[in-house]
Amino acid sequence: MKDLPKFIDALRGLAKADASLEVSTNQETGEALLAGMGELHLEITVYRLEEEQGIKVKVSEPIVVYRESVQSDNKGRPFEGKSPNRHNRFYVEAEPLPDIVVEKLRAGEFRDGTVRSKDAKEIGDQFAELGMNKDLMRKIYAINGTNVLVNDTKGIQNLHETRELIIDGFNDVCKKGPVADEPLMGVMVRLVDAKLHEDAIHRGPAQTIPAVRNAVKGAFMRSRPVIFEPIQKIQIDSPNDVIGGVTREVSTRRGIIEDMPVEDGVTKVIGTIPVAETFGFSNDIRAASQGRAIWNMENAGFVHLPPNLYEKVTAEIRERKGLKPEIPGETHYQD
Repeated sequence: MKDLPKFIDALRGLAKADASLEVSTNQETGEALLAGMGELHLEITVYRLEEEQGIKVKVSEPIVVYRESVQSDNKGRPFEGKSPNRHNRFYVEAEPLPDIVVEKLRAGEFRDGTVRSKDAKEIGDQFAELGMNKDLMRKIYAINGTNVLVNDTKGIQNLHETRELIIDGFNDVCKKGPVADEPLMGVMVRLVDAKLHEDAIHRGPAQTIPAVRNAVKGAFMRSRPVIFEPIQKIQIDSPNDVIGGVTREVSTRRGIIEDMPVEDGVTKVIGTIPVAETFGFSNDIRAASQGRAIWNMENAGFVHLPPNLYEKVTAEIRERKGLKPEIPGETHYQD
């Protein structure tokens, strides 16, 4: 523990010097979490901590952070979330955002957080320029990463008094989705109706936030949930006489080879590979190429996890997090 201040300072210094390294803390366990460009990147970071800073650290196996999203909407079938005291009910629908909107949100073209009422019209018009419904998006409540919350209700008395609590419930689900407690991506949540107790004491945080959480999660599960996995763009420069071993290594890791130009006896293998399949890649590609291949990787976004891997991957994630391996259905959020 005497090295803790030194450890924290070292992590901050590394993150400041390396824009692709993210450092955070698990508030429940106190663990330092490092997010980087891949296994090799993280190994180098740990090496620098131990060798350059003289700090010995205990490191877990690397994990992959997936994203949860939906494939369809539940329009006309809003999900009802009830408060623990049964005096408040929120009705929510969920749907996927268009790819162009997700790209703009990811690029930071919209400010993250609660949308002030006076700014909603302007922000709604910006969404309309991307093909969204102007009248709907002018009622936006909040933006969380690549997800948005919209108030699509009409004439609900006292709703404005629960606005921040509704946003809190939405934000909670954006951090931990219902499938595997992974972050949400590219989801529009629409509050379409609500029934609130007239007395504010019966619709406080302990009542409103759980009700909204359940409503959002239930609507999400009703809209055909899907998992996205991170992928990396890869380029491998390999001598022609060992290219067979190199391409096999990529293919057996669910990699997709997009191009293989040849120049001066060297073949460039260009493609993508899921981050989950990159662990141990450095050693294996060296062996496959007899140590003669040169490669680099960079983040390339997220793609749909193949359907045949959905149950296996979600069960592994849930078990790692101490959850039951079975994904709860929408009925789990009805009470």
